Amino acid sequence: MKFNGNLFWFLTVFYFVDAIGYAIWWYNTNGGYEPIGTAAIAMLGFMSAFLAFYIKKTHKVQGPVPEDRLDANIEDGDSEIGYFAPWSWWPLFLGLFASMAFAALAVGWWLFFIAFPLCLVAIIGFVFERSRGLNAH
Repeated sequence: MKFNGNLFWFLTVFYFVDAIGYAIWWYNTNGGYEPIGTAAIAMLGFMSAFLAFYIKKTHKVQGPVPEDRLDANIEDGDSEIGYFAPWSWWPLFLGLFASMAFAALAVGWWLFFIAFPLCLVAIIGFVFERSRGLNAH
């Protein structure tokens, strides 16, 4: 994580220098200021700075992870991620209804009013599918 934090700090500086260079290049080439591209590249710099700050802060609190140690084995980084129900159909329905809600931007708002309640049902089902008793499925 230490290397990743340093990499994102490097990218932060690179994006800000790149945004300034882009603004100067556009002004000299086209004779005017172009705010959209300059702002987009500068936003990359801000995003990279947020990631760098978070990663460095996490590294300071957590300490070195197995990826940072030279004497670490592969199995040192293998940890429990979480429990996922292998028989669950809720992620499929949630993805389907969420894509319908997103497609409403292109098709029409009427589709959103159909898809949004279905998304809520799928989210509730996905969250509470393991809360119906011991080994219930």
